[in-house]
Amino acid sequence: MFEIAREALGVLHEGGALGVVVVTGVHGSTPRAPGSTIAVCADGRAIGAISGGCLESEAYELALARHAEPEPVAATLGGEPDLYRPGLACGGAVDVLAFHVGPGDREIVAALEASLEDGEATLTLPGGHRIVRPRAPRLVIVGAVDFTPALAAAGRALGYRVLVVDPRPVFATPERIPAAHEVHVAWPDAYLRGLEIEDGTVICVLTHDDRVDVPALEVALASPAGYIGAMGSRVTHERRLARLREAGLGDDALARLRSPIGLDLGGSSPAETAVAILAEVLAARTGASGRPLRETGGAIHPRPGR
Repeated sequence: MFEIAREALGVLHEGGALGVVVVTGVHGSTPRAPGSTIAVCADGRAIGAISGGCLESEAYELALARHAEPEPVAATLGGEPDLYRPGLACGGAVDVLAFHVGPGDREIVAALEASLEDGEATLTLPGGHRIVRPRAPRLVIVGAVDFTPALAAAGRALGYRVLVVDPRPVFATPERIPAAHEVHVAWPDAYLRGLEIEDGTVICVLTHDDRVDVPALEVALASPAGYIGAMGSRVTHERRLARLREAGLGDDALARLRSPIGLDLGGSSPAETAVAILAEVLAARTGASGRPLRETGGAIHPRPGR
């Protein structure tokens, strides 16, 4: 339900109510994970989705009915379709919980509000089902350059808390990078030293200026950040490696550096470059191959523990 928090709160804060269907469990191959949600307003407007299309009509009717019958209802949707019942084309099934939410459901409203602050939030649903949203991982962008606004916007859309740092006050402004959660005017190496960096942190160095890049990368490569990438040509990359070696970094540390940054997708515009960078970030995070799905086998939507 956290994925629709902003839209849901917009309805609830205006005094409206929602019929909600939340996925509580999955069986077999399914396109969405537990926590996926569709909510329906009293006027019939839908927010969110639970299946990518296959089960949306059935879930919509289940959610809409909660306005007239607010008691929670548990159901299983999907499985093998027949003449009278839709199913998931992939053959899987989802357990769902349908319930009513109004402005007076303060615990739900508070949890949704907490999720918008990018902190950890826990939502307890009727019947004791719990959905936990971990703290949003950080995407740290070093350099307020022409690629930064697009990368910030794409990273925010993927659920990252986007932090931008650049020592130049004329470029490091919230107006130039509106999608960033925070924009800091500081030397990036000093900023990174004071930042809590976790294994889920992504650090993208976009400045391709050795005076900024090298000190920032020294700090980044000594941290547990899960992804560290740097923009620049292959010539810039080789020069940067030489400077980092001069600074005392060994082969193990340098092997963590993804440079030139991003996957080879053939794009060059800021938006295309943002896609290439975040595609590599996602593949690195999940351990996926980055190859076309038609060239791979196995589950398309792997689940933890599968």
